[in-house]
Amino acid sequence: MIRVALPAHLRQLAKCEREVSVDAEPTQRGVIDALEATYPQLRGTLRDPKTGRRRPFVRFYALEEDLSHEEPDTPLPAEVAAGKEPFLVIGAMAGG
Repeated sequence: MIRVALPAHLRQLAKCEREVSVDAEPTQRGVIDALEATYPQLRGTLRDPKTGRRRPFVRFYALEEDLSHEEPDTPLPAEVAAGKEPFLVIGAMAGG
């Protein structure tokens, strides 16, 4: 099981806790597929449904490292895949 920490606005939408666990392939694509299957309300919030690309104001982190620009099928760090550390979904901010 992979632990996933979600930001407040996505937790409200999915009606879930701050951290959820999903049975997923240990890649960004696998985690997002599992999140969308478990919480259909999240479909289209993390990635564009047509292109499959990450939404511009969504970032993915693990072990204090920004994974946002990694390829979707790149394996997640071993600690995340083992459920020891969470995969973090962060809502980015813009403006000044």
